[in-house]
Amino acid sequence: MDKIPMTINGYENLQAEIKRLKTTERPQIIAAIAEARKHGDLSENAEYHAAKEQQAMNEAKISDLEDKLSRADVIDISKLSGNIVKFGAMVTVIDEDTEKEAKYQIVGEFESNISEGLISISSPIARALIGKTIGDSVEVATPGGGKSYEIIKIKYA
Repeated sequence: MDKIPMTINGYENLQAEIKRLKTTERPQIIAAIAEARKHGDLSENAEYHAAKEQQAMNEAKISDLEDKLSRADVIDISKLSGNIVKFGAMVTVIDEDTEKEAKYQIVGEFESNISEGLISISSPIARALIGKTIGDSVEVATPGGGKSYEIIKIKYA
């Protein structure tokens, strides 16, 4: 089993999601199944079958998240430092074509959210940035063609 790199925040978010699925979703589904059972013949009861399917999906999601937590390699970013990009780094780059600045934090696969500037360690841009320093230029293959970025700042929070 491979370890999954993850920030403390990502680990806590997965724990919170498991708790929500178990304490909120599971009881609601159980209540829906009980209500559907009251409607009689289960072989032709669409509500019952839908609730059972929802229950199976919820339990599968719980199992998947628990598996990820069990394989988590939690990395405390606050203890990291340096001027080389590695997991957990907050990297500020400039698009060399448009001169637009962007900030990305390199995080675990299951906590990435591009709208929040959190990019997966397995993403093309993160793979290009890893091991580089301030002033380096990186080439990233994107669906719209190649992009060039210059690293202007590296910070560990």
